[in-house]
Amino acid sequence: MRLRELREEVCELHAELPRNHLVAWTSGNLSARDPASGLIVIKPSGLRYEFLTPAGMVVVDEDGAVVEGHYNPSTDTASHCAIYRQMPLVQGIVHTHSRHATAFAVLGRSIPCVTTAMADEFGGEIPCGGFALIGGEAIGHEVVKVLKDSRSPACVLLNHGVFALGKSAEAAVKAAVMTEDNAAIVWTALQMGAPVPLTQPDVDSLYERYQNVYGQPEDRS
Repeated sequence: MRLRELREEVCELHAELPRNHLVAWTSGNLSARDPASGLIVIKPSGLRYEFLTPAGMVVVDEDGAVVEGHYNPSTDTASHCAIYRQMPLVQGIVHTHSRHATAFAVLGRSIPCVTTAMADEFGGEIPCGGFALIGGEAIGHEVVKVLKDSRSPACVLLNHGVFALGKSAEAAVKAAVMTEDNAAIVWTALQMGAPVPLTQPDVDSLYERYQNVYGQPEDRS
């Protein structure tokens, strides 16, 4: 994909974050990697979502050095780059502080798999990783540690928020949306009682069907 097209896509997808109530003010970010060049397009630091433009997106290399752009890149750039370097199949990353999912993060709790929708998308619980400070690669390394051997495309990090990964930027956004949706369902259920867990065989069956049968063939390529 040409970088101009990727800038446009990343800018458009950023609008989905406030639209789906995943971020507040300037928090959160989204990036996408160009498979051909390995360059990464990411949100500029500290800009409100309504002011984002394709031209304002920042292009960095896999080490986080700015290649194109007149803004400073997101403060999470180093962690995005660390994830991309260690997980070559990942082409999109989303970070949010969505309300219900982050509530689990501040408790240090994974989000249990108690809905068929979660089994479909995540293949089990949405795991909770440890704490890491913002600004360097530590968060990225923690995300890789939690997700590298997991079927889940997303995790929550202690006292922080959500990181969602995908084979495209759009897939990563979908994972972030589904993380918050399921977290809200689980949180609501916990107010009424103890959610009934799904059995592992049922989780496996649901995940296999959703990943390999559901939808159109081109969606699974």
